[in-house]
Amino acid sequence: MTGNLLADLPDASRAEITDILATGRDLRIERIVSRGQGSPPGFWYDQDEQEWVAVLAGSAVLILRMPDERLTLGPGDHALIPAHRPHRIETTAPDTETVWLAVFFRD
Repeated sequence: MTGNLLADLPDASRAEITDILATGRDLRIERIVSRGQGSPPGFWYDQDEQEWVAVLAGSAVLILRMPDERLTLGPGDHALIPAHRPHRIETTAPDTETVWLAVFFRD
């Protein structure tokens, strides 16, 4: 399967859209398209797997706990979020699509 991660982007103005690109026994790769979304108030992700995420287009603010950290991500920026490190999306760009590439994996 081939494609372009930035082509034919879905309309994410009402809700974030996730496409699973590949999966394996301990691996999942997703393209996530956001436009102005953030995590619901008080919600924190706490995942069993590690997550490596890169912003390909747009921008986002990611909040992490333990230790507290605020990351502003733009095109080309990436972060590794260890399993069970609480995190949330503060906001994504409201005027353009934010395209993420997310890789979830277990050690």
